[in-house]
Amino acid sequence: MTLEDLRVFVEVCDRGSFTAVARAMSCSQSAVSQHVRRLEREFGLSLLERRPRGVLPTAAGRLLRDAALAGVGRIDAATLQLRAMAAGGAGEVRVGSGAATVRHFMPDAILQVRRRHPGVQLTFRTQATTRACLTDLAANRVDIALISITGPLTDVELRPLVELTWSLAVNRDDPLAARASLSPDELVDIANIVLPVSSSSQGWLEALFGEDVLATRGVAEWDTALLLAELGVNRAVVATVPDWAPPAHPELRFVPIPELPGPTAGWAARSWADLEPAAAEFAELVGQQMRGPG
Repeated sequence: MTLEDLRVFVEVCDRGSFTAVARAMSCSQSAVSQHVRRLEREFGLSLLERRPRGVLPTAAGRLLRDAALAGVGRIDAATLQLRAMAAGGAGEVRVGSGAATVRHFMPDAILQVRRRHPGVQLTFRTQATTRACLTDLAANRVDIALISITGPLTDVELRPLVELTWSLAVNRDDPLAARASLSPDELVDIANIVLPVSSSSQGWLEALFGEDVLATRGVAEWDTALLLAELGVNRAVVATVPDWAPPAHPELRFVPIPELPGPTAGWAARSWADLEPAAAEFAELVGQQMRGPG
């Protein structure tokens, strides 16, 4: 058993496909299979259940995956830090988040941390969902992750930042743009709504309305949903920071839906006390940006 065997096995469990792992790791599917077979021979157990559309870890496979997630991740993180130190750097800050959050709420923090800590390497791993960000955190692929907090989590320390608000994003000339607010019931009768399904938003809305009410109206990634709304092609139900006006979308207006409970945006870390100072500083700077001047 080698570290590479475990690393490949974790990827197979995460992606559920030998082909997807081979593509991601730029190797052959047979090479991926060899790593898994070597582990199964060593333990004398079946670690994966082969299905027509992919693979799933068996009970034994889940046990090995959970242990490997933390162990291999810590070794990989230490390796990166040691290489950075050997090259004369001052370490690395690894951040997990959605791509839209990086784009809209992190640029100022990135610039400030790079100016204050010129030897620190900032790296980002973007994911579409909170669950994927938490998987990266558990696997030690990131030091901190900006997520939608839905409740307490085991083995994770949370720092809530801001309560997000649901709004209907529309073009400024849309008749609905003049509304002070909307009720959740009104959404069902509004035409041309898109949902940013590449995020936690879809799950929240489906829990409130059911899977077949809003989700059939069309879908879009968060930034795409905003662009379509600004252009007047669609309207978009989105969770945003209160009183936020994206400078990249000057023609966009947000109509609040105050009765719709919003998620909480916040940071997650395995241990805040163990973070490098630059990582804690970056988290605080982003929090200041999201909370706003108030």
